[in-house]
Amino acid sequence: MQHLGITSFRELSRTAGVSKWQIKRLRQGYLAQMRLETLLKLSKALQMPVSQLLAMFSSNSISAKTLPQHEESALSAKTLPRNEESALSPNTLPQHEESVLSPNTLPQHEESVLSPNTLPQHEESELVASLRQEYQRLQQQLESQRETLMQEFQLSSLQVLESWLVFWPSAAHAARQNQQLPAVKLLPLMRPIEQLLQQWGIEAIASIDSEIPYDPQQHQLIEGSAQPGKTVRVRNLGYRQGEKLLYRAKVIPITDNN
Repeated sequence: MQHLGITSFRELSRTAGVSKWQIKRLRQGYLAQMRLETLLKLSKALQMPVSQLLAMFSSNSISAKTLPQHEESALSAKTLPRNEESALSPNTLPQHEESVLSPNTLPQHEESVLSPNTLPQHEESELVASLRQEYQRLQQQLESQRETLMQEFQLSSLQVLESWLVFWPSAAHAARQNQQLPAVKLLPLMRPIEQLLQQWGIEAIASIDSEIPYDPQQHQLIEGSAQPGKTVRVRNLGYRQGEKLLYRAKVIPITDNN
């Protein structure tokens, strides 16, 4: 690790962006229980394939014998400050410091480092950042679920409104042509539904009695026959939502009789 400028496992923790607890698990050989993301970070920091990383740290703990001689000397307790000795192999530590590697034999003042209630400030900030990221992920997930539920609600509502969507415009058109019909008084009552459709981005295809070129993708013949592009008359409206076709407009071919 020395040729990479990494002189201790503590510095490896900082370089790889993983916690000291993960470094400890690495040194104890618990690679099978570590997340792939953590192993990839360590592999990148050490500039070695994951397979080589697994081979190097496969034992229960990493001794100085598993390191090249030039790296072993760099990690020796004699060449590091006292505060970095704890990052070395248990074989190079005095007995009272070797106990740091065993959760069952931790001195009280060092055991507290592993307690979530007494985390060092920098590890506590990492925990807060991790929790914040998880909170943001859950928020995005809930937002996505809300959009999905809204789309499902709109679809189920459209299924209920299908008969109104198809036949109401025809009845309204007939009422406008004859103001004496009592039905004209019902027209204002339908505005809320029209506003709701507008909010949902639902648009009508053509208008009643309009004459348009026949498009089999947008129009449905309810009688007779017609070639694409031939002029037809709209009897019942069709609807689309954005680029999604909901219902094709019902049309009839134009003849001498109509």
